[in-house]
Amino acid sequence: MTSSPDPSADPFTPPHPDQARVQRVYASLFRISERHAATEEQRRRQVHPSTLAPHEAIRLVSFLLSGAAQLDDGEPEVDHADITAALSLVPRARGDMDELEAGLLQMARGRGMTWPEIAFSLGLGTPQAARQRYERLVARTATDGE
Repeated sequence: MTSSPDPSADPFTPPHPDQARVQRVYASLFRISERHAATEEQRRRQVHPSTLAPHEAIRLVSFLLSGAAQLDDGEPEVDHADITAALSLVPRARGDMDELEAGLLQMARGRGMTWPEIAFSLGLGTPQAARQRYERLVARTATDGE
């Protein structure tokens, strides 16, 4: 008796976008780290020199493309695959920032900050806008974490 083939191994079935994105995150960080953060001097361009976080990888590729950071001697030029890797990390970095903001808003409320104070801090026009932003962040981060 033969077992049925694993549908995820079928090269003719496109992967689910979320699964494909998750798989690309590690590969993207690894690619950019190996190509543009391999030496100690290159890593010093980062906020945290021992590891490359998604937002740092995006920033690094952006800075190298714009000329704000210069390539070291022997460092490869940023290519389309580097750009694809950086773009693949954008949803992850955005999710990380959403989680940070939601947590900071929860702590602000826990420390007694009012919605008008929070709205002012975020540059929003009304307390209602601040509260709605918080509610959207909580809903989005709860969905992303599942």
